[in-house]
This record gives sequence, C-alpha cells and structure tokens, in this order.
Amino acid sequence: MRTFSNGLRLTLLLLLGGLLTGCGVNNIPQYDEQVKAAWAQVENQYQRRADLIPNLVETVKGYAKQEQETLTRVIEARAKATSIQVDASTLDDPQKLQQFDQAQQQLSGALSRLMVVSERYPDLKSNQNFLALQSQLEGTENRIAVARRDFITAVERYNTEIRTFPGRLWQMTLYRDMQVRENFKATAPNAEQAPSVNFQ
Repeated sequence: MRTFSNGLRLTLLLLLGGLLTGCGVNNIPQYDEQVKAAWAQVENQYQRRADLIPNLVETVKGYAKQEQETLTRVIEARAKATSIQVDASTLDDPQKLQQFDQAQQQLSGALSRLMVVSERYPDLKSNQNFLALQSQLEGTENRIAVARRDFITAVERYNTEIRTFPGRLWQMTLYRDMQVRENFKATAPNAEQAPSVNFQ
C-alpha cells in the first residue's frame, strides 16, 4: 500500500512538473532574455557605426579641408551618441530610450550631410579607402535597421506574453517585477518618410 502511495505521489509530481513546463511558466524570463539580447545587438550595430566614423572623417578631412564645420558636427554627434548608454538595467526607462534614439538620429543626420559634402569632391569619391568606408557604413545602417526590427519583435513577444493568458497569471504570481517594456518610437520629425541619402 505504501509503495502504491509513493508511486502515486511520484506520478502526480511528474504530471504537475510536465504541466508547469508545458504551460508557459518559463516563457516570461525567456522572452525577457531575448529582449535583452536583441537590445545588445542594437547597441552592437550602433557601436560599429561609431567606430567607422573617425576613419571616415579622417579620409574626408584630407580632401575637404574647407568643410571643417560639417566634420565637427559629425564628431560632436558621434560623441553625444556614444555618451548615452542604454543597457539591460536601464532598458525599461522610456526617457532614456528616447534620449538614446534622438542622439542616434542626430548622428544619422550629420552623416547624411557629410555624404552630401563628399559629392563635391570627385577625387574623394574615387578614393578606395573612402569607398570601402562608405560601403561599410551603408551595410551598418542596414544592420541597425535589422537589429532594431528584431528588438521590436522581441519586445512585442514579451509584452504579449505578460498581457495574455496564461502569461498574465504567471506575471501576477511569479514575475511581478517584470513589467511591460517600451518599444522604439519614431522621434525624428517626418520619421514616416524615408530620408533621401545619396551615396553615389
């Protein structure tokens, strides 16, 4: 009789454990980690862009000395953009995210002006170093867009999980400290229109 009782308890525990793992109790922390990983990739791509800028500025400097104001704006925008850090611990602060995004938008604008300036210098446009940096910058801008899209998707999945059943129950009982996350919002004026940037 005792063996039957122990076997029944073990069976009930296994059944309960199977139900708990199959009903999404771990989804919220998994999705939270995916959001953090996606944000790390966004930061990684922005850092890649910031690392390319000094080389690009130096290359342009050699050809366009009279464009010092544009070069200074790019350097200042890069400094501001790299000074604002949003990591996993501050990812839930919408104000910090907005400051970060605005700084990145200013840097994008400064880079666009720099590319327009480069149009005036045919020797610069044919310089292999400039062309390589320009190509890397274009690729990085595409990677930034993909990383931001992935972050938006990860936040959407996480927010949906904690707002719907059964995730809402798990959030209320086990993960009270995990709240809805803010997502990217367009902060630039006329953000719904694609900027006209000509790299040719």
